Amino acid sequence: MTFYDGIYPFYPLQRTSFIFSTHLLTIILVFLVFTVSFLLILPGIRGKSRLFWMFRIIISLFIGIVIVALNFTSDWAEARATTNTTYKSFSSEEVNAEVGLHIGLYGINITLKGNPVNQLNETINYNEMFAWKDTIDEEYGNALERGLPNPILYIAEKFTLNNPCGLIYQYRYSGRYASATLWTAFCCWLVANMLFSMPVILYAGYMMVATAAFIFFSMASFSTIMNLPTCLFTIGTSGAFQTEYSGSFWLALATGVLCLIIGVLVVLLDCLIPGKIRDAFSVGVDNDEDEDVYFGEGYLNSNFLAGVTTTPLTTLVLPTDEIRKVSRQPSLQELSVRL
Repeated sequence: MTFYDGIYPFYPLQRTSFIFSTHLLTIILVFLVFTVSFLLILPGIRGKSRLFWMFRIIISLFIGIVIVALNFTSDWAEARATTNTTYKSFSSEEVNAEVGLHIGLYGINITLKGNPVNQLNETINYNEMFAWKDTIDEEYGNALERGLPNPILYIAEKFTLNNPCGLIYQYRYSGRYASATLWTAFCCWLVANMLFSMPVILYAGYMMVATAAFIFFSMASFSTIMNLPTCLFTIGTSGAFQTEYSGSFWLALATGVLCLIIGVLVVLLDCLIPGKIRDAFSVGVDNDEDEDVYFGEGYLNSNFLAGVTTTPLTTLVLPTDEIRKVSRQPSLQELSVRL
C-alpha cells in the first residue's frame, strides 16, 4: 500500500516542519547585541552609579525585547491533549500521540508528538505553522498536498473561512488589534528612554505608565476571543479540549505591571525628591545664577603702557553723595592711574 519510501499514496512530498520563528530569532540577536554594547561601556562609569546604570540598561532592554517578541510568539493561548488517533488518510492505523494547538497574534502552531516518537516505522514529531495572512485556506491546501497527519489537518480546518466555527475571524482580528497596541507600547517605550536622558524625568515616568497601559490594551484585545462561543476540538479518544491563556499572555501581564511600577515610582520620586532623582539619572538643569564665574588669570601687554605717565593722586574729603558721583563717573586722571 505504500511507496515513495514509506509515504502513503498520493503524498509524494516530504514534510518540512516549522522549528523556530526567524523573526523571533532576529529580534533576540539584535537586542543581545545592544545589551553587550551597553555592558562594554560600564567600566567607564565610576562609583556606585555603575550598578544603577547596569540595572537600568538590563531592565529597559528586557522590556523592549518582550514587547517586540510578543508580536511573533505563538503561545498566547494553547490547548493540549494526549489521545489515540488515526495517523494518515486512507489508513485505519492509530498512534498514541500528544496533540497541541498554540495560538499567536499572526497565526497558529500545531504540534503532534508520538508517545513513543517512533511508531509505524516513522518518526512522529511534527511542528507546523499556519500564518493568518489574508486567509489560511491556501496554507491548508498545501498541507493537504503534503499529506500531513489527520490531527493536524483537523485542527487547521477549524480555522478556514468556510468552517462553521468561524475561528479565523475571532483570532485574526483580535490578534491584529493586540499587535497594533503592542507596537504603540513599543513606541512609548522608545520615547520614555529618550526622556530619561533629559531633565524631564517626570514625563519619562508618564510614558512608562502609557507603555503599561497599551500592553494592557493588547491583552484586553486578545481576551475578547474568550467571551465568544467556543468551538470544541475532538480528536480520537481524548474527548474535547479548549484553549487557555499561555506563556506569552502572562509574560505580557508581568511586563505591563513592571512598566506600571517603574512609571509610578518615577513620578512619585520626581514630585518628592526631584533633585536626587535627577542626580540618579545623571541629568539636571544648569543654573548660572548660583555659579561663580571664573575667567582665570589675565595678562597685560606692557607695550600698551609705553609713553603713559601717571600723576600722584590727592586725597579729598567729599560728602557721601559726591563720592557716589565720583565712583560712577571716574575722571580721565583716575583711568590713567588705573592703567
